[in-house]
Amino acid sequence: MNNVAIFWIQLFISVFVFSTVAAWYLLPALAKGSRNSALILLLFAHVPRYVGMTLLVPGMVDSNLPKDFLSSAAYGDLLEAGLAFVTIVGLRKNWRAAIPMAWVTNVWGFVDLLNGVRGVLKLNVPSFDLATFWYVYTFYAPLVIVSHLLIFWILIKSGRGLNRPLTETVGKPRPL
Repeated sequence: MNNVAIFWIQLFISVFVFSTVAAWYLLPALAKGSRNSALILLLFAHVPRYVGMTLLVPGMVDSNLPKDFLSSAAYGDLLEAGLAFVTIVGLRKNWRAAIPMAWVTNVWGFVDLLNGVRGVLKLNVPSFDLATFWYVYTFYAPLVIVSHLLIFWILIKSGRGLNRPLTETVGKPRPL
């Protein structure tokens, strides 16, 4: 089996595993708390996206990868990490703008992620030497994907409700 096939198999298995954990354990636990608490926990998955800056360190990944792809991924992730952290602070302090900030952060992060996936597909990134960054793509990125989708779900389902338990605004999650 070649690198590209292994990459995509690992990525899809990670998405499946994280989705299963989210459905079986995370959603029921999040439903017991407030919307803001749930969003804070999910946004913390995005704060380590600053690790994407590793793409700019000489010798960390294949030097044949286009610099514009690497820069876009690195700085997009860094911005998402910063937005996520500021949004977490806003949610904890119940800022009036916290929910709009959560929307901006999640939309930005998701668009950045989709742009990264487009670049991965266009350049066939798994065919390059990714060294240890392989794990970011096949393990951490799937976690971020699942987190983004859960954040969208909470934001859409809770609407403009007050910061009250999710079961009051969203309803109980269904078991698989």
